Amino acid sequence: MLSLLCLIFAAWAWALDADYLPDEKLIERIRREHGAPAAERVAKWGALMQQLPAFDEMGRLRRVNAFVNSIPSATDMSIWGELDYWATPLEFLVKNAGDCDDYALTKYFTLRSSGIPAEKLRISYVRAWLPKQMKMEAHMVLSYFPSPDADPLILDNLISDIRPAPERTDLTPTHHFNAEGLWSARQRGQNGRIGDASRIGRWVGLLSRMKEGM
Repeated sequence: MLSLLCLIFAAWAWALDADYLPDEKLIERIRREHGAPAAERVAKWGALMQQLPAFDEMGRLRRVNAFVNSIPSATDMSIWGELDYWATPLEFLVKNAGDCDDYALTKYFTLRSSGIPAEKLRISYVRAWLPKQMKMEAHMVLSYFPSPDADPLILDNLISDIRPAPERTDLTPTHHFNAEGLWSARQRGQNGRIGDASRIGRWVGLLSRMKEGM
């Protein structure tokens, strides 16, 4: 139990204060292990992160949303042989494929690296209405809150546009989380806080793998 708590604390401290920019050494390792196309994608991601601070927050959102959404969509089973696997941004880019959580998580970490505060960014569990399949399905998006009590803007891999949450009538949010906490979507602002994101095992595992360099 103590070792698990130490792992969680170390991952948390790293997530709150990390620089996610890939360096030349990492890009070269990816080139050796995964090939030139994978290394090129990671290099482009790094170049994007270096460019982002020159833009206002809306400009950063648009550029990150477009870049991440350019990666093809695929199921975790087809990529990883698992029903639900949360890929790190590097894993997502190396594989050149991912599902909804991989898009949302990569957008979160990329925008955090650009200087957008964590309190403005939350990864959101939602139920999404899929008209072609005529059903609701569990889905994940990134929510950007311009101010604590504002309606968020939704960054989603299902559509290319960034739209205010009230316009996304196809989405029903249930929970939000980031490195600083876990919230119920039923209440706005900090009042909806229901705990720490350490309750989400896949999040802890993701941070641990990122800390190790992947």
